Amino acid sequence: MDRKISFKPLLQPQKNHEKKRLAKNSIVYRWVFNNLAVLILVLFVIATIMIYAIQNYYYNASRQYLSNKVQTMTGVLNRYSTDTSRNFSAEVRNMVETFTDKDKIELMAINSKGKVVLTSSGFSPDDSISMNDYDEAIASGSTGYWFGRSENNEKIMAVSCPLSANNANYSALRMVVSISEVDSRITSFTLLIIAFCILSILPLVFSGVYFVGSIVRPVQKISGATKKFAMGNFTERIPIETNDELGQLCISINDMADELSTAEAMKNEFISSVSHELRTPLTAIKGWAETINAGNDEETTRKGIRVIVSETERLSQMVEELLDFSRIQNGKFTLQISKIDILAELEDAILIYTEKARHDNTHISYNSPEMLPFIYADKNRIRQVFINIIDNAIKYSSSPDHESFIEINASKLDEDHLSITIKDNGCGIPAADLPKIKTKFYKANHTKRGSGIGLAVADEIITMHHGSLNITSEEHVGTTVQIILPTEDSGLNDL
Repeated sequence: MDRKISFKPLLQPQKNHEKKRLAKNSIVYRWVFNNLAVLILVLFVIATIMIYAIQNYYYNASRQYLSNKVQTMTGVLNRYSTDTSRNFSAEVRNMVETFTDKDKIELMAINSKGKVVLTSSGFSPDDSISMNDYDEAIASGSTGYWFGRSENNEKIMAVSCPLSANNANYSALRMVVSISEVDSRITSFTLLIIAFCILSILPLVFSGVYFVGSIVRPVQKISGATKKFAMGNFTERIPIETNDELGQLCISINDMADELSTAEAMKNEFISSVSHELRTPLTAIKGWAETINAGNDEETTRKGIRVIVSETERLSQMVEELLDFSRIQNGKFTLQISKIDILAELEDAILIYTEKARHDNTHISYNSPEMLPFIYADKNRIRQVFINIIDNAIKYSSSPDHESFIEINASKLDEDHLSITIKDNGCGIPAADLPKIKTKFYKANHTKRGSGIGLAVADEIITMHHGSLNITSEEHVGTTVQIILPTEDSGLNDL
């Protein structure tokens, strides 16, 4: 018989444990078991102190009341003991029997043997009951106090006061009172204090949970959105609910998502563009290689070899741009600095593209100055910049309808800088695209060949030379690229 094994019961405890672990790590959990626990502990300590103080106050007040009352009565009897006209025993009996507070307090007269012989209630207590207050009063000669439980387990308070030693029949008066009423009042105050503490905690709990929730909810939304970003989905946006730091964080994350989305689109477009740029020369090379291999005439072979060489150089240039860009991204792009003649490198770049410009019906006008100061630079990288910009100028200005022109000027900008400008009358760059034209992978015109990283590499090279690459353009009018580099005497030759 086949048995189906289910892993759900095995995985369920692990999932529950994970949920509990996440719950214990949550902000709400930590707030409840840290801040709220401290608050409850503080309130508990305060309530305990207040209850203890109230209990002591009532017990001490009751004790003081009994002590004053029994001392007053023993004082009266002590005066009677010295008055021979009065019967002391009769006065004691009369005082006990006519005690006005007998419904609340029981008054007792204790003889010299330590036994209760008279009570205001008329009932004699059990002789086995200890009277610690009486023992204390006889031993100290002043008021004695005792707090405990009676024979029926009722909480009582007893106070004894010794009588004059001149009397041989009675040794002390004792007052006993039940403190159930006192305890009831203490209990009422205790309940009020507890209710006050609870009522004090509840608003704090509700406000605290609301406040923590106002933090947790945006954080949870941020967490959900960033998880989608990590998976490559940049369409998610976090709603802005507040204008505080969390709101600013949400705005920043949304801006980051916009930039990532733009970068992702540019990267995909770059990959598509590069793939197309690589496929075109490879197709030409393959086609002409197959043609030459078929054994055609000498003229066709020479033409094929020229195409193969040209397309190979084009591939090599593209690969070199990609490698340069990779080095820039990894921080491994280096310069071989030496003292160079900037005009020589510019003229070499112009010479390279003279024939191509003529073939594309483009006229290059170069205004060469007699002399310019030397600069410290990497001549290969500077030439690479010139080649890239001149190539772009030819590419975006050539037209079968009219003759295009490119004007190149080199001059001394000021005492410390040189300026090289390359101006064309091509299609120009839209104003919306102009700020992004030097961004990696960005192409303003998708109908022209190119990877979109040439200007980014050129800008990085000029920046590493402490110079600047400035582009101004007007759509359907043309583009001007200005390269500014420091001279030999500018003090910036320690590249």
